[in-house]
Amino acid sequence: MGWLAAVLLFGASPGVHPAEAAATPLIAIIIDDMGNQRALGRDALALPGPVTYAFLPFTPHAAPLAREARTKRKEIMLHLPMASHPGMPLGPAALDLHMTEREFKSTLEAALESLPDVRGVNNHMGSLLTRHPGAMRWVMETLQSSEGLYFVDSRTTVATVAEQVAKEHRLPSGRRDVFLDNARHPEMIRAQFARLVNRARKNGTAIGIGHPYPETIAVLRDQLTHLDRRGVRLVSVSRLLELQEKREWQEPSSPSLKVVKNSKQ
Repeated sequence: MGWLAAVLLFGASPGVHPAEAAATPLIAIIIDDMGNQRALGRDALALPGPVTYAFLPFTPHAAPLAREARTKRKEIMLHLPMASHPGMPLGPAALDLHMTEREFKSTLEAALESLPDVRGVNNHMGSLLTRHPGAMRWVMETLQSSEGLYFVDSRTTVATVAEQVAKEHRLPSGRRDVFLDNARHPEMIRAQFARLVNRARKNGTAIGIGHPYPETIAVLRDQLTHLDRRGVRLVSVSRLLELQEKREWQEPSSPSLKVVKNSKQ
């Protein structure tokens, strides 16, 4: 249904004007692996705009850096370690396939509680665990118990079912579109950032994931300062998912306002 029809039938959504939902292409940027290094973490937090930060639970600097992020009004995510293939070490609070349901959910709950004001979760590694619908169901059931949390699938394997299971549980959810810094060379990072922008122009929204590397921080500091020239807008992940949902009102195949009115007769 078109946004005007949706407003007339259901009323405008609080905080999101339909015109805003249809406006400039949006990007969100997640900085993963926060918490292991204090100095680089603080440099990452100094990036301009509503960058979102994903913290590894129980790492040495996760809690203080997350508190600093909160004072800077930056959005905080839990970067949740999940079993990978072929079994790379994951660190504290990792979820694996050998856990009972109780162990699995209590580990996730403790990880969520270790950070202040967590808004969402994405997977750290997880090329093994995210293939398993049962394990992903336990993740999403735990997130459902904390109202308002979202899930972003980092897509560390093409076989992932994480985003699909999140949607089945009616959680706000999205997926990583571009890894910004698989190659830690400034020119490659700039090229990946351009790819992210182009994806947003094509699809309306796009999510990029980077890391607190000096090269990534330097490129993003420059690129985010000149976003207006590229015709896209940076928003937090929660805002992108909210506006992405509103844009579903504007699908070309949706019934027009006239058809909606007639269907009420």
